[in-house]
Amino acid sequence: MRTRAPARIAAALLLGLAAGCAALPKDALRLEPDSMEKRQLQTRRFDGIAEPDLLAASAGVLQDLGFNLEESETRLGLIVASKQRSAVEAGQVAGAVLLAFLGVTPVWDRTQRIRVCLVARPASDDPENRSHYVRITIQRIIWDTSNNVSRAEAIEEPEIYQQFFDKLSQSVFLEAQKI
Repeated sequence: MRTRAPARIAAALLLGLAAGCAALPKDALRLEPDSMEKRQLQTRRFDGIAEPDLLAASAGVLQDLGFNLEESETRLGLIVASKQRSAVEAGQVAGAVLLAFLGVTPVWDRTQRIRVCLVARPASDDPENRSHYVRITIQRIIWDTSNNVSRAEAIEEPEIYQQFFDKLSQSVFLEAQKI
């Protein structure tokens, strides 16, 4: 009888795990209608440069923009960087002062952490591996004066991505020319 107890326990655990997997919503893997538009905003192709040089140029641009490199895995074409900035907005502070006069403890946004994830991958149509796609995503987390997260959001302003890729294009040119 004792030999069947471990088998029953294992079967019960397996059924429990299978039941947990069944709770996946039907729409969980469906792409949002604007996902292709976002991907195009976040991705650019660079030709005529080796991946290590492209990653070096990317890291340089991020550092020039005030980011600190957190993680880098060149074999995977990955760079993660972040920077801390103030998140104080005059309107929030003015509202908080008004609430303080009414006896309410004021809370407003204090700091934000902006994080960039950059991935470079070879273009599949280039057998020489001198063309690559670079995709960046930018997020920010905002903490309030009570040290609580008030917002966590993706940054999707086209101007920000365009400015980054303009700077990266210049850096790639200089890196490719070894200037």
